[in-house]
Amino acid sequence: MSDTEFHTMPGGRRIAFRFSPSTGPALVFLPGYMSDMAGGKATALFEWAKARGQACLLLDYSGCGESAGDFADGTLSKWREEVLALIDAKLDGQAVVIGSSMGGWLMLLVGTALGSRLTGIVGIAAAPDFTDWGRSETDKERLAAGNTIYDDNPYGPEPTPMFPGFFADGQAQLLLNGEIPIDAPVRLIHGQRDTDVPWDVSMRLADALRSDDIQVTLIKDGDHRLSREQDIALLLRTVGALSKGSA
Repeated sequence: MSDTEFHTMPGGRRIAFRFSPSTGPALVFLPGYMSDMAGGKATALFEWAKARGQACLLLDYSGCGESAGDFADGTLSKWREEVLALIDAKLDGQAVVIGSSMGGWLMLLVGTALGSRLTGIVGIAAAPDFTDWGRSETDKERLAAGNTIYDDNPYGPEPTPMFPGFFADGQAQLLLNGEIPIDAPVRLIHGQRDTDVPWDVSMRLADALRSDDIQVTLIKDGDHRLSREQDIALLLRTVGALSKGSA
């Protein structure tokens, strides 16, 4: 992308990002597992934010997209560190954090760290704890023993790997069985034909979050990606209403 910039982390790795500075609260989009900021939802959100004069930050986690690193070395903790570093470097004030799939798990970790700077979160097929509910006991034993698991990938020709480092870090960051200390408004969008992340995960997440301002929207014919024109329109309306309420 022509407007891609790079932020250098203290360890030296370079993180690709796009940032449109303007008024706040700034929108921060967190893509899913093995995804990047070139995806349809991220791009649509960025262009929409620019058009309405709202600040927006996209990024590629290390090992993804245009960022340096090996995906096999990625963990939620590492990627949270990168997101928070970019927020500190580029944003002066409040943020609405939007997370897709795995990005919805990361959204919760980032949102908790932001504290009073967080003015809202929007989950799109949010997948907290998928290292736990998404794996069989046999898979968990193999991953804990240091083996990599490969799953069929409905979105491309190559199988999707889960590496033991990511698994171990994820198991240390499970959230759904306790209270998630986020008090900001929450909007969760989930397709009921999602074959990757069951829609009841969003219901469990709504129960676990401390916030009293939570709305869950179920899309009966929606799949996991929620990238159709009408899905993206719903996302933008949701983000717009939440941003307006947080301004």
